[in-house]
Amino acid sequence: MSNFGKWVRDWPNQKTYFKWLCEYTKPYLPKIILIMGMDIVGTLFGLGMAITSKSIIDKATGGNGVIGLLIAYAVMILAVIVFDMGSQLLSLVLDEKFSFGIRKQVYEQIVRAYWMDIKKYHTGDLMTRLTSDAGNIADGIIYTIPTIVKLGVQFLAAFITMLYYQPILALVALCLGPVAALVSIFLGRKLKYLSLRVQESESVYRSFIQESMANLLVVKSFANEDYATNRLVELRDERFNWVYKKSRMSIFSGSVMSLSFQLAYIVAFTFGAISLSRNTITYGTMSLFLVLINRIQAPIIGLAQQIPKIVQIFASAERVMDLENIPLEKREAVDKPEGSIGVHVDNLTFGYDSKENVLEDVSLDIKPGEFVAIIGESGIGKTTLIRLIMSFMSRYSGNISFQGEDGKPVPAGAGMRDFMSYVPQGNTLFSGTIRENIRMGKLDATEEEMIEALKMSAAYDFVMELPNGIDTVIGERGHGISEGQAQRIAIARCLVRKAPFIIFDEATSSLDSETEIAVLKGLESISPKPTCIIITHRLSVLPYCDRQIKIENKKIDKREISYGFNEQENQNRKEA
Repeated sequence: MSNFGKWVRDWPNQKTYFKWLCEYTKPYLPKIILIMGMDIVGTLFGLGMAITSKSIIDKATGGNGVIGLLIAYAVMILAVIVFDMGSQLLSLVLDEKFSFGIRKQVYEQIVRAYWMDIKKYHTGDLMTRLTSDAGNIADGIIYTIPTIVKLGVQFLAAFITMLYYQPILALVALCLGPVAALVSIFLGRKLKYLSLRVQESESVYRSFIQESMANLLVVKSFANEDYATNRLVELRDERFNWVYKKSRMSIFSGSVMSLSFQLAYIVAFTFGAISLSRNTITYGTMSLFLVLINRIQAPIIGLAQQIPKIVQIFASAERVMDLENIPLEKREAVDKPEGSIGVHVDNLTFGYDSKENVLEDVSLDIKPGEFVAIIGESGIGKTTLIRLIMSFMSRYSGNISFQGEDGKPVPAGAGMRDFMSYVPQGNTLFSGTIRENIRMGKLDATEEEMIEALKMSAAYDFVMELPNGIDTVIGERGHGISEGQAQRIAIARCLVRKAPFIIFDEATSSLDSETEIAVLKGLESISPKPTCIIITHRLSVLPYCDRQIKIENKKIDKREISYGFNEQENQNRKEA
């Protein structure tokens, strides 16, 4: 009663998941109905085969001809095969479309949501929801639901036929229905809990594999191969524990129901044997009884076996809906500001959690066309400030706005990223060709624009020396080229965009001094001159900036240093 009470209390959530499933299934409903129709027709032909076999046996034992019935039987066999093939092929195509539809919807939710809200999920967990959970939902809607309808029709048709020939046996079989219902209610809540644990353990398991593969150099450099392998075994054991518990419960419930059905079969067999010995039924009727009792039992067993799958659908729907509830970025169309773009930050306060702020009451003003260096100790909030300026995060107090050379303010938002270009920290290249990586900055970039970007990023010479030049294929995270080369391609990806507002986040950290200077001179040569924010720890960058802004103790140090762009002192610094 306790489990039933929990299930009842959880009904509002189950109702929400059910509505979501119904809403998502609407576009596919006609084809799903077609699959069900084909399954039902096949089921009815199967029942017709059982009735025809009775007639064949009775006529054969009576010495009558059965050629016509045998032909009809063969036709029905062929019809069952044809409808089954059609149902399977249509289900296969629809399952692929349905699962991809969910994955596409979830993927779009992920890429269009605020970066901060998505980062709280591990990549492995997101992958599990995109693959395993989406697959569970698709399989449930395309296969499980039609199977349940098919089994229901099969049970009903067999029961009516049995009721016609022998009402007592039909009623005995009918008594099994409430047993199955009670077992379903009892197990439903527990199975859902176990299904969620299975999916969560799968997420942790995949996450570890993904992280250890991505950071294989760290594992090897600290000689942690044995630890990594043992940890994988631990996570596998934990996952197996939940899978085993779930499977054990499903198997136990199935075994209990199977036992009750075997008892019902014995009753039917005994009844038929006694009736046959008394000559109250024919051999054909006896064979029909045995077929029908199986056709009544099998759907009930089958329906019981669908319970874990139904629960799995709702459990996976809950996990997918959890991502869909993440708020999307407010991406409004923005008219391009005139000329270069400046940014104004006023009384900005932000913390990744409620316990401690990373930035407090930060105010700064960067004029259009300025080159500004942002400095400060590691972890002080420099990258966080950039993420807020680029609207990757939304929950902050204060105000951020942009303005063109005409001084007209434009509120910060995702739409402003159309006029910004960014080189983030670390290796951010995709597997594929160098051309494809550069075009991520501007999808319609011409060959001339890509070559120009490669030259400005001091990457042209080494790229042209590669076997296939700009069409050379590199691996994940730039495998096949050095860190410095990968960083220069990332800079080329940024510069090909020709954005009026550029952000470099430690973008030259992997470059030697000579290459770094070449890149900075490439920035200087851009016309019209963009606004450029450079986060750096390297003093060699500072002479190329108009001024520096230092973050210290969560605030902006008011003692900004001005270098005076193109002044003699600045030139001397560059030459030094």
